[in-house]
Amino acid sequence: MRYALLIYENPGAHEGKSPAERQAITAEYMAMYDDGRVKSGAHLKPVETATVVRDDLVTDGPFADTKEIFGGFFLIEADDLDGALEIAKRIPAQRFGGAVEVRPIVEYER
Repeated sequence: MRYALLIYENPGAHEGKSPAERQAITAEYMAMYDDGRVKSGAHLKPVETATVVRDDLVTDGPFADTKEIFGGFFLIEADDLDGALEIAKRIPAQRFGGAVEVRPIVEYER
C-alpha cells in the first residue's frame, strides 16, 4: 500500500542552529531515500512563495494562518499503517515542533 507522509514544519524551528547542525538535519532527510520503501519526496520552497487557487480566486501566500506549514512530503510503500508509521517517526520535523501526517493513497484501476 502506498502512503503520503506529509511534513508540517514549525517556522523558525532551525533558527539559531549552526551550519553543521542544519547539515546534519538535511542528511537525516536525505538518508530517508536509503530505505527502499521511500519512492519519492520533495522539500517545498517557503510558504511565502505559495499561490492558492480556490473557486477561481487566486491569492498569494498561504491560505490559512496556522502554526505549522506544509514543508514537504515523502511517497512511500509499506505493508500496513504500522510500517508507514515506522518510517514517519524518522522524519526530523516532528522532533522540532512539527508533525508528520500519514495518509493512505487512493489507488485507482485504469
